[in-house]
Amino acid sequence: MKVRFTPEAEAQADEIDTWWRENRDARDLFARELANMMAFLVTMPKFGTVYTILDGQPVRKVLMPKTRHHVYYAADLGEGILIVHAVWGAPKEGGPKL
Repeated sequence: MKVRFTPEAEAQADEIDTWWRENRDARDLFARELANMMAFLVTMPKFGTVYTILDGQPVRKVLMPKTRHHVYYAADLGEGILIVHAVWGAPKEGGPKL
């Protein structure tokens, strides 16, 4: 299964990673946790909690516990693609617009 980020999700992840590297001692923690989560989700694509339905497919969310960010993703098992729609801080009120 391949991983693809939407442009919005890629921008969110880049912004979070930049902030993390500038403001935390464990500068690469966000990047490592995101990479580990992607490696896990390609093996367990139905792991997350269903957040909403988008274009007929369930969008799931899963928490990265160390950095407190949710990954919102959909798995197209027929195509073998995991699409990341958003990377969103858990402490924020509400979820992202998808």
